[in-house]
Amino acid sequence: MNKLYIIKIGGNVLDDEKSLKSFLKDFASIQAPKILIHGGGKIATKLGDQLGIESHYTKGRRITDAKTLDLVTMVYGGLVNKQIVAQLQAHHCNAMGVTGADGNLIKAIKRPVGEVDFGFVGDVTPESVNSTLLYFLLKQNVIPVFAPLTHSNGDMLNTNADTIASVLAISLSKHFDVRLIFCFEKQGVLADVNKEDSVIRNLTEPLYQELLAKGSFHDGILPKLENSFQAIHAGVKEVLIGEHTHLIANTGYDTKGTLITLA
Repeated sequence: MNKLYIIKIGGNVLDDEKSLKSFLKDFASIQAPKILIHGGGKIATKLGDQLGIESHYTKGRRITDAKTLDLVTMVYGGLVNKQIVAQLQAHHCNAMGVTGADGNLIKAIKRPVGEVDFGFVGDVTPESVNSTLLYFLLKQNVIPVFAPLTHSNGDMLNTNADTIASVLAISLSKHFDVRLIFCFEKQGVLADVNKEDSVIRNLTEPLYQELLAKGSFHDGILPKLENSFQAIHAGVKEVLIGEHTHLIANTGYDTKGTLITLA
């Protein structure tokens, strides 16, 4: 099967104009099928403040009420997404900006109200993905650029960008050898959080379990590692966690980040 790179970037890239320009130039140069997923960055909060729309969070997660939904749809699906697409087109990369609603690419389920009502937030699974249409677009050399938005029953829904990247990777693993890349603020997963040069180059599941039992990992990286191994078990060939400045190396054989595999 052909290689497919599914690459997710977050606020550390989006909020820095110079970093974003450099990253998009590198992304455009990758000579293989690829998909980009972006988060929202700080601009939604900044514009919300200007419009008088207050941000509410619980346990670090945004509460998406009706006004916030309008805001993130405008900012994520409009401003941020189209600025990225325009820059990629300038690099002769035939990018197409999408949300999950476009072409019914990702249909979500609105998160049920539990202890917390997160509002208009969508939960997704690999079965949520319209992989047939995505496969067609990729075969036409179209590069999908996903905003972190999905849909359900006529509503747009705010959805975690890491989760979107994971379900896309799992769904498309039946068509491609997928390498899922999470661009991170550090060079990779560190064996010692106090040593920036202690990057684990290859993290297999046995080594992961061994280091986990020793308490070697920083709490902040654990959700990404759990998601990574879930994706691997579900059919994704490789997951890589690394710095955005190393994107070219991390789409090759001699990677600089942490390459995660089963064995």
